[in-house]
Amino acid sequence: MPAVPSCILDPLREEFLTLLPVRVDEHPLGCHRPRIDDAVVFGKLVEALVFGAGYERIADDSCSATTMRRRRDEWIALGVFDRLRLACLDAYDKMIGLDLADVAVDGCTTKAPCGGECAGRSPVDRGKGGLKRSQLTDGGGIPLATVSAPANTVDHALLPQTLDALKDFQPLPAGATAHLDAGYDYRPCREALDERGLLGQIAHRGEPAPIQVGKRWVVERTNSWLNNFGKLRRCTERRQVCVDAYLALAAAIVTVRALCRGAWRLYRWDTRPRSPRIR
Repeated sequence: MPAVPSCILDPLREEFLTLLPVRVDEHPLGCHRPRIDDAVVFGKLVEALVFGAGYERIADDSCSATTMRRRRDEWIALGVFDRLRLACLDAYDKMIGLDLADVAVDGCTTKAPCGGECAGRSPVDRGKGGLKRSQLTDGGGIPLATVSAPANTVDHALLPQTLDALKDFQPLPAGATAHLDAGYDYRPCREALDERGLLGQIAHRGEPAPIQVGKRWVVERTNSWLNNFGKLRRCTERRQVCVDAYLALAAAIVTVRALCRGAWRLYRWDTRPRSPRIR
């Protein structure tokens, strides 16, 4: 069973390979072991993200666990994962259009049993190791940016850093509004919104408000989409750069999936499937 449907993985892989620099083999004798194809390693990293299994369990005759770790670190140093995420967002914006008039921010806590730079005592899991991610989405739930932190970090402390990602999408529409839950009902949060020229629709603390009120429910749905990835639901990476790389890769997959569904309703082509359902 493939980790990701081919209609999503194939264009994602092609875009990823185009972002990699041309590799020049400078071995003086030319007798070292042949380098594993980048496409094979990328597919293995996608499997590790989706299934959440260790590299040793994903490894086989085509690619070893050591190669996956080494190539992952090489691509992180090049910043390829974040560039892939931005390329997918750019494609979505051109074909479908990002809804930047309404953005939503919310935090999500998941497990981090192996500890590391992004692990902290989880307030919702009896003090066990947990990971907090602050998620920014547009009005349709497309993930625009994610900030990782230990689980014992409060949501509103991550709001300024999360909103700083909007600089990649300037200029914003006039009257752009950020939709937040009651966890952001603090003066520093309102000041952070004012500094960035954003209006704030924030739920008030102490007043019952179902999640359907306002337009912030889309970020809750995006958090559920991201929690479908085993590596994010139970993060075993110890370094923050690795966590951020997998967050960027997951956001790229979610964006391409939304692009495929949106394109089915707006465009027609010869091989267009009969249903928008992704198989």
